[in-house]
Amino acid sequence: MKNLIVLTFASAISASAYAAPEIYVLDINHTKPRFEYNHLGFSTQLSRFDTATGKIMLDRSTKTGSVDVVIDTKSINTGSQQFDKDIQGEDFFDTTKYPTITYKSDKLVFDGDTLVSVAGMLTIKGVIKPVTLTVTSFLCKPHPMLKKEVCGANATVHIKRSDFNLGKYAPLVSDDVTLTIPVEAVKQ
Repeated sequence: MKNLIVLTFASAISASAYAAPEIYVLDINHTKPRFEYNHLGFSTQLSRFDTATGKIMLDRSTKTGSVDVVIDTKSINTGSQQFDKDIQGEDFFDTTKYPTITYKSDKLVFDGDTLVSVAGMLTIKGVIKPVTLTVTSFLCKPHPMLKKEVCGANATVHIKRSDFNLGKYAPLVSDDVTLTIPVEAVKQ
């Protein structure tokens, strides 16, 4: 009986150690949020932000956590220096007044052990809207070069740019935008 109590106690300690939340910091070199939209019916244009920072807290045993992403709007990269300048103006991102886009969540949804969505609040140009990111891939494993655990995911949401005061030229330039946040985050 004494051995059973010791074994039960040891299992409880082991389980509580595994249940501890893990903190991951976004890898700035592999987290490049991007957005795409239809341009005048001619083509789908793809642009990205080169700088995004943040943290992810993940407790896989309880399937809970949080996400905090900050995107530097001045790091926009459309492939054209002139358009980068134009899109930072008041009619679009107004980067002087709104230097960041943020996404904050404390609701992670799992299907078994797989993260499938993240529900949170997206803030663009001071406008805060609830959005749910659909996670299309999710993987945590040791990184072969960093020798630390890394979690990666691709998360996507469809939004209307007019909902965030970015609607100039709609509907000629599509109001519908797909925002994708590819994430790699390093365990601390």
